[in-house]
Amino acid sequence: MAKRERFDFRAPGAVELRDRIVHGAFKTEGQMVAFPLCFPSVSIPIPADESRITALDVTGDGVVYGGTTGRASHLFVAMFHGVTGMVFDMGTVPNHDHTAAVCCGGAKFFAAVNGPDGGRIVVRKLQETPFSLIQEWTIQRSPFLCIDAPVGGERILHAVAGSDRSYVIGTTESTVFRYDFDTDEVSVVGEVEGAGRLAALPDGSVMGRAKGDALWRYEPEKGAAAAGSLSLPDGNWRCEIIWAKDPVTGLLYTADADARLFSYSVKDGWKGPLSRIPYSPVTSMAVTFDGRVFGSSGTDMQRMFCYDPERDTLADIGVAASTLQQRRYCYEFGDAVTGRDGEIIFGENDDLGHLWLYFPRIKDTRPH
Repeated sequence: MAKRERFDFRAPGAVELRDRIVHGAFKTEGQMVAFPLCFPSVSIPIPADESRITALDVTGDGVVYGGTTGRASHLFVAMFHGVTGMVFDMGTVPNHDHTAAVCCGGAKFFAAVNGPDGGRIVVRKLQETPFSLIQEWTIQRSPFLCIDAPVGGERILHAVAGSDRSYVIGTTESTVFRYDFDTDEVSVVGEVEGAGRLAALPDGSVMGRAKGDALWRYEPEKGAAAAGSLSLPDGNWRCEIIWAKDPVTGLLYTADADARLFSYSVKDGWKGPLSRIPYSPVTSMAVTFDGRVFGSSGTDMQRMFCYDPERDTLADIGVAASTLQQRRYCYEFGDAVTGRDGEIIFGENDDLGHLWLYFPRIKDTRPH
C-alpha cells in the first residue's frame, strides 16, 4: 500500500483547508486518547506500514478486536478496562495485506482478510488475557484456523455478526455467505453483486447493498439473502455506504455521498435526511448509549461530528487530537465501535495507526 503523502499547507490551493484546520478546528468537546498498538513500555508496536486499522468489533465485556491493512495484515486484541491498558498483536495472516472485517462471537472471533489470491476467513478462540496487568502475567498466542473463502479468488468485502452473535454474514464480489461459530461451516446463502459494508438488525437479519440503490436482506428463518425488497432513500448514493447501530434501540444510521444522514428501523423504515454533515465522505460512525451519533468525515484531514437525535442538532467537533501522554492528531479513521462504558473507539487508518478512545462530553440535563 502506498504511503500517504502528508498535506503541504504551503502548497497552492491549501489556504481554505489550512484555515479550516487552524481556526478553532481541533477537538472542541470531549476528550481523546491516542493509544499505540502495543503494551506501552513492554511490547513493540505493530510496524508503522502494517498498522492501518480498517476493522473493529467489541465483545459484550468490552474487549476490542481489530485488524490492520498495509504491507501485512495483523489481528489484535485491546483491553482498556480494569488494570489493563494494552493492545496485543495476535499475529499476521501470511500473504494477506487487508482486513475487511472482524466479528466477535461468544467464544471465538472471525476475521475476513484479503490478499493477491483473494479472500480468506480466519477464526480463533477469544484471547485468554489477564484482567490485571499490574503483577506478573503471561499472554500466549494461539494458532489461527484459516478457512477458504466461499468463492475462490474473490475478495471478501465485509461481514457482520448476527444479533445473537452465533453466526456471521459476509459478502464477496458475487455472493452472500454465512459462517457459523459453533461448526466453523461456511455456506453461500445468496448471489448478490456485493458492495459496501453490511448492517445487522435487532431481529437477527442482516442487510447490505445490492446493485444500484437496492438493498438485499438475509433473514435467518428463511436461510437465504433476497435482493430488491428494500431500497435506499432518495439521495446521492454514489459512495461506499457505512452503517452505525444504536446499541440500545437497534436504530441504524447511514450517510450518502453528500454527507446527508438517514436512519432506518424495521418498524418505521427510513427517516431523513435528518441533517447534513459539513464534510464528505463519511468514513466511520458509532452511537453511544444516549443515542448520539459520532463519526468522522472529510478528506486530507478528517473532522469529527456529533448528531444528537434528542435535540435534532449536528455539531462539527473538530479534528481529532490527543494531548494526554503523547501529542498526536489524526488524518483519517477507518472504523469505529462503541465501547463498554459508552466511549467511542476509532481505528486510525494511517501509518503508525493508533486506537483512539473518545470520551464524549456528558450532556447537561439540569434545568437552567
